[in-house]
Amino acid sequence: MRKSPFLISFKIMNKSIFDLPYQHKDNIAKIVIGLERISEAFRTLLWDHAKTIGLSPIQIQILIFIAYHKESLCTVSHLAKEFNLTKPTISDAIKALDKKEMIIKHKTASDSRSYFISLSPKGKKSVSETENFADPIRKQVLNLTQNEQESMVKTISSLIFKLNTAGVLSVQRTCYGCRFYDKTNTGHYCNLIQTTLKDQDIRLDCPEYEEKA
Repeated sequence: MRKSPFLISFKIMNKSIFDLPYQHKDNIAKIVIGLERISEAFRTLLWDHAKTIGLSPIQIQILIFIAYHKESLCTVSHLAKEFNLTKPTISDAIKALDKKEMIIKHKTASDSRSYFISLSPKGKKSVSETENFADPIRKQVLNLTQNEQESMVKTISSLIFKLNTAGVLSVQRTCYGCRFYDKTNTGHYCNLIQTTLKDQDIRLDCPEYEEKA
């Protein structure tokens, strides 16, 4: 008796990606495990760097984020979404950075209870000393061919957008989720700058990003 394709698919879907015999034969499992290993390398580099400068990993990430993003994104509410953490956790990190005189709080004109955050001179100095923590990963990516790099950018951009759509990532600012983006028969098009985009032109974090309705 032939097994139902549904039952076969169900059994495959219920296999753990951590089951080594299954993992060795399944490309999806290899990809997910590979991404997990890369994220572990990122975390390790961040932790090692944090130990040397007296900041926590999340404090470093907040400082770097503030350094390169517009003020409307540099609020406790948005930072909580950005890093998938609770507001109290972000507030504690902000209090610590404020105590270390690395940030400046700016009250908004519309609501005296809310504020956005910018870097103090001391904070800017810390960013210049910490933002290269991922360089060991960057150096290895530089060793990939141009085609491999472009293929990786395309895959990562698409995966980030899909994870956001599925609710796994709270925030994304790739072209695919932007109201200015259109998929065309020949590739991609940005209605903001009225330009056709190649795969390598797709941005992971666009400052002009506006979420699609």
